Amino acid sequence: MLFEQIAANKRKTVFIVLGFFIFVMLVGCAIGILVYNNYLNGLIMAAVIGAIYIAIMIFSSSKVVMTMNRAKEVTSKDQEPVLWDTVESMAMVAGIPMPKVYIVEDPSPNAFATGISPEKGAVAVTRGLLNKLERYELEGVIAHEVAHIRNYDIRLSTIAIALVAVVAILSDLAMRMLFWGSITGGNNNRKSNDNNGGGGAQAIIYIVALVFVILAPIIATAIQFALSRNREYLADATAVELTRNPTGLADALRKISGDTTKMKQPSAASESIYFTTPSKGEKKTKEKAGWFDSHPPISSRIERLEHM
Repeated sequence: MLFEQIAANKRKTVFIVLGFFIFVMLVGCAIGILVYNNYLNGLIMAAVIGAIYIAIMIFSSSKVVMTMNRAKEVTSKDQEPVLWDTVESMAMVAGIPMPKVYIVEDPSPNAFATGISPEKGAVAVTRGLLNKLERYELEGVIAHEVAHIRNYDIRLSTIAIALVAVVAILSDLAMRMLFWGSITGGNNNRKSNDNNGGGGAQAIIYIVALVFVILAPIIATAIQFALSRNREYLADATAVELTRNPTGLADALRKISGDTTKMKQPSAASESIYFTTPSKGEKKTKEKAGWFDSHPPISSRIERLEHM
């Protein structure tokens, strides 16, 4: 069951990521049709902007994420011996270099990982997590975060965040260019083509492309969260592989779901990388995730762990 779940989640992730890239290229094609009356121009523009933005995000994401979440680095074992030992042992089992360790001074129990590769990995936990979990529960949560690093989930999350931003930029740019074109008469070539023949079909294509560009940011966010939810299940399964103890992670999830302490200043941009959703409480009766939920329901995660 464990290895089947890991394999299934990896396959789903490949399809989601591939679909995400195709979606961004389709947005570019739609913009090309709307602005240039040529899908190829828009496709090239989307590819160039996407590549540049992804590169910038990958090489600056780790420091930015830690700063946004007010995380302070633990530089020696003497500062936080239990946390340090747990991260070190889980990294050793996972076969990756020991990640940097950070603390977020917040009473709400939570954690996250960052780093574009295992060599640049980092794990951050809140003070609330350290104070409220037993050692075996903490081990389960740390194993989950180490799994994110080993599985290159943070790189995927960074790319997903970048692609959502690219779609938002392209959509906004298209609206501005269309608005400016309507004022300056820049759309005369397309109107002329419509009048010369095939105007009805072109008008339909234009309307479809316009609606697609308007809805693109919403669709991109839904895809990003679908990717995030899928990687949470994969990290849970990998954590069990590392600890050989699904009870620790399941008990940690139960305890965290029953805790009503909210994070004081959660970073909305970092929501998808946290262990559980930091900006809102989990509904115990919720059985299925919505399109715009960054995490699966805790009850669903616990149920899967109980079947391992």
